[in-house]
Amino acid sequence: MSQNILITGAAGYIGGSVLAAFISQETGALCTATLHAAVRSDEQVQALSKLGINIVKVDLDDEGAVRDVVLNNKIDIVVHTATSILPRPAAHLITALGERRKATGGHAYYIHTGIATMYSVEGGWKDGEVRDTDAIYEYDKEIEGMNPARQTSNVVVEQAAIHGVKSFNIVLPQIYGRGTGEWRKLSVNYPAFIRTSIEHKIVHKFDVDSNPPATHISDITTLYTLLTSACLQGTPISSGRSGYYFAVAHRAPQYLVMDLLARGLHERGLVSSPTARVWPSYDAAAKALGWPALYIKAMGTFSGELIPVNPGKVGWRPQWDEKRFLENIDEEIDAVKELDTVKSTLFANV
Repeated sequence: MSQNILITGAAGYIGGSVLAAFISQETGALCTATLHAAVRSDEQVQALSKLGINIVKVDLDDEGAVRDVVLNNKIDIVVHTATSILPRPAAHLITALGERRKATGGHAYYIHTGIATMYSVEGGWKDGEVRDTDAIYEYDKEIEGMNPARQTSNVVVEQAAIHGVKSFNIVLPQIYGRGTGEWRKLSVNYPAFIRTSIEHKIVHKFDVDSNPPATHISDITTLYTLLTSACLQGTPISSGRSGYYFAVAHRAPQYLVMDLLARGLHERGLVSSPTARVWPSYDAAAKALGWPALYIKAMGTFSGELIPVNPGKVGWRPQWDEKRFLENIDEEIDAVKELDTVKSTLFANV
């Protein structure tokens, strides 16, 4: 029997690329599934209409509207990429899935999109290595001064347990590479650095040489594909409190990355110096990059020792490593020059 999948944030960088990956599948369980895409504007509906799937405009903060979308379209699986920091949309989606599950007597699945920054000292996490097979939910509950992304992750686990929905949390590091969706094709971090560097004619770096985890967008979409396929086939995989999946492929040494970007931008005549300089302050960095001042230090300097275990259990084998990333860093510059046409709304609610 065909199952119905709803992808939220389908006009975004992650959601659009995931949707494109699902559509491109020629074999396997996804070929028999019916895809539905949730977006926020009429313009986005029009942009995605060429895909030949059901595109719905919905306010995910509206519980009734979310319920109608899930129940009217008989959604069995939700892949939620629209936001990692707002608990209400996640709760609404899970509640509706629970109602759908009760009506059919079958299973319902919710795949969340989390943020790796939370699992670093800078993000309020404990020091040292953390595996996605550790008791993450229990540790998260003990942390005071909870940030929105952590709160949302906890809501996912709790609401899914209440409503009998199997939940999964794909925790994303810094992501790079050209998106394959129909609307937004650029990630957040590196395009922001490049865009700001061009505007100010100089590349800046933070006062800490961090070494954050990173993954190419194609490897990210592969993990979503594998996890969703496992749900479609009813494969028993870790979920709920054990359902964290660290989508970490390699490290991205920031001082080296910034120097490579400075060199590449200088060679193109876009900045005045081939070397990066330290930001005068975190406030200045937040203002220039358009990032929340409250989280700028964590976003700009976190490293974190995230060890992925669960992704390998579903067959995830990243194709991009640190060497390949650094050798192709100029592609990030070219992508911004060619594709920087849609303003990011990631921090609109922060």
